Amino acid sequence: MTQPTETPARRVAVVTLGCSRNEVDSEELAGRLAADGWALVADPAEADVALVNTCGFVEQAKKDSIDALLEAADLKDGSHRTQAVVAVGCLAERYGSELAEQLPEADAVLGFDSYAALSGHLRAILAGSRPASHTPADRRMLLPLTPVDRAAAAAQVSLPGHGTTGGDPTAYRPMRALLEDRPWAPLKIASGCDRRCAFCAIPAFRGSFVSRPIADVVGEARWLAEQGVREVFLVSENSTSYGKDFGDLAALEKLLPQLTAVDGIDRVRVSYLQPAEIRPGLLEVMASTPGVMPYYDISFQHSASGLLRRMRRFGGTDAFLDLIARVRSMTPEAGIRSNVIVGFPGETEAELGELELFLAMARLDVVGVFGYSDEDGTEAESLPDHLDTEVVTERVARVTDLVEQLTAQRAEERIGSEVTVLIEAFDDDEGMPVGRAEFQGPEVDGVTSLPGADVRVGDIVPAIITTSEGIDLVAAPR
Repeated sequence: MTQPTETPARRVAVVTLGCSRNEVDSEELAGRLAADGWALVADPAEADVALVNTCGFVEQAKKDSIDALLEAADLKDGSHRTQAVVAVGCLAERYGSELAEQLPEADAVLGFDSYAALSGHLRAILAGSRPASHTPADRRMLLPLTPVDRAAAAAQVSLPGHGTTGGDPTAYRPMRALLEDRPWAPLKIASGCDRRCAFCAIPAFRGSFVSRPIADVVGEARWLAEQGVREVFLVSENSTSYGKDFGDLAALEKLLPQLTAVDGIDRVRVSYLQPAEIRPGLLEVMASTPGVMPYYDISFQHSASGLLRRMRRFGGTDAFLDLIARVRSMTPEAGIRSNVIVGFPGETEAELGELELFLAMARLDVVGVFGYSDEDGTEAESLPDHLDTEVVTERVARVTDLVEQLTAQRAEERIGSEVTVLIEAFDDDEGMPVGRAEFQGPEVDGVTSLPGADVRVGDIVPAIITTSEGIDLVAAPR
């Protein structure tokens, strides 16, 4: 009797654009699909479906996302396995049907509310169906205005990166499949944002701020440790708001020691701190809890107080310098990174000069410099006194040149310092071990190389900084 043959598993490749928050979302999607029988592959050319998790933050990120979708669509030429290309993520959520209309190469454009049923959508697409494109809406309207009223309603709203398989809370299992083989992983602690910065569209398509329960975050950290992760990188749109929606503004201070106590997690790193919300108690806990890295990702955006008010933000040069001084008084070796926007509507030469003076005095380790561009639906889009594109470009180049000099000087100041380096990879050309010191964040904040060191990926190596190359460092094992 002939035995029935099993139908081969459908294959899916998840392509991720954008930030570490998007990485978590991609891994949740991968977990959902794997649980429903899909085989995960890295190469879209070897997949039945290329699932592109897009970024919709700024113009360049949008362009990169569209390029990735077109590149994947080119694989549907019959010489590869790829049969369908599906857009998800922030660009898809933000523009939905408009994106689908302008990008017919994509077989579907799905929003966040499709994630729970994603497997069914992909199977239907492969069967010849074309689901209706997502219709964008302001996701802030989905939850109560008052944060503490959101808990019950949040369970009915799709929150990417918050997924769980349920079951025994003592054996927490996230709805997640790791797509990267490395000794660190992003760990989402919240989604959305309640701030109303004039230049930012994120709250409209990511929704209001919602914290994940402490038990879920700690449970996911345990699971990550079981996968070999040694450092967790806490991500959200605003980590300093963590817990406000369950009535505890000190929740982050309570979370950090619980994470460092997880067996196998040696390093905990916090990202995206809003300067106006940084509490003395949070600084004390970050400085005094062993295992919390001396890393402060503080979103300054500018330093001229008048311009910050036009941005709908708070603070200014003196307040920011005072905050930096408090951080360094508690943690002299702290690494401090930030982003700044130049060319915001109405920015004067005096305000730009104040920003340059602030950067010189602050001695930051890493600074991302962005030129202002209009974002659909934001307040800044309708402000008067927009600067010419040529002026914005010139100011970006000017501040970038200054930042490169200042951050290189800051790196030089660290020569002779004792550090511990988490080994992440080996240089492809020379096989040199490369990792990060305590004050270096992943991917964009510089690396530390250890020439000739006999180490493995995942090792945490005591070392002494011997030289610097821009913001990158070279060290010798101790």
